[in-house]
Amino acid sequence: MPGSGMTDSHPAPLRPDNGLDPLPRTVGGFSTILADPPWRFSNRTGKVAPEHRRLDRYSTMSFEAIKALPVSEAAAKNAHLYLWVPNALLPDGLDVLNAWGFRYVSNIVWAKRRKDGGPDGRGVGFYFRNVTELLLFGVKGSMRTLGPGRSQVNMIETRKREHSRKPDEQYELIEACSPGPFLELFARHPRPKWTVWGDESAAEITPRGKVHKGYQGGAILPPLLPNEHIAEPVAEALSQALKARYCEGSSIRDLAEDTGYSIQRIRSLLNLAQVEMRPRGRKSP
Repeated sequence: MPGSGMTDSHPAPLRPDNGLDPLPRTVGGFSTILADPPWRFSNRTGKVAPEHRRLDRYSTMSFEAIKALPVSEAAAKNAHLYLWVPNALLPDGLDVLNAWGFRYVSNIVWAKRRKDGGPDGRGVGFYFRNVTELLLFGVKGSMRTLGPGRSQVNMIETRKREHSRKPDEQYELIEACSPGPFLELFARHPRPKWTVWGDESAAEITPRGKVHKGYQGGAILPPLLPNEHIAEPVAEALSQALKARYCEGSSIRDLAEDTGYSIQRIRSLLNLAQVEMRPRGRKSP
């Protein structure tokens, strides 16, 4: 299909630059646009490369093809752009932002954290091990952020998920700080209130790439000593975070291994959250 980067037998590692579906349009244009382009690195064969044949994460586009997308035409006269860019391609990201009709004014840093809140050192990089990514913020015309944006810090601290997936917390932040209508380019999932565009944006499509254990996201939980007493508000917050993951399918043993908490503590916190336990050894369907 147009813009899919697919062949009859195997996903093509390079997306055809001239086979993209038209960008969505709305009357008056989109006031807020979020984009996570499939940037193409010079090394396309290494294990961290998006086009790695065996890992098959996603197809990429050339810098010139990304730059040529008519995003300015889809945007309102006054609009905000949130543009994800890898640290190594920051100059390219700024060029794309300008080519799309926006001027750079700030950025939001995604700090990838371990379960205990420390930097997640599983990142990659030739000079330094990257534990951050940048979300560039640009403005077209003249439009300030909404009221909540005036007190919003420019950092998102979360645990990372599968390869290249950005934190879901970005949506709540963007929706609070910028007005609709909203458009997401290169989306991986549909989302209420958003118009989405991309190969994997339809609900029936499963994003490509393997999900590895330890990349399920989730709350950042503080380390606890085996018999450490925790205050009631902290215990309540922990119990709700564990409840959410348990109800999503994690077992008690999974939660214990991931958090470092004892199985007994996990059970106690789930009981505090009034969770109906599954039979032992079974995960939710």
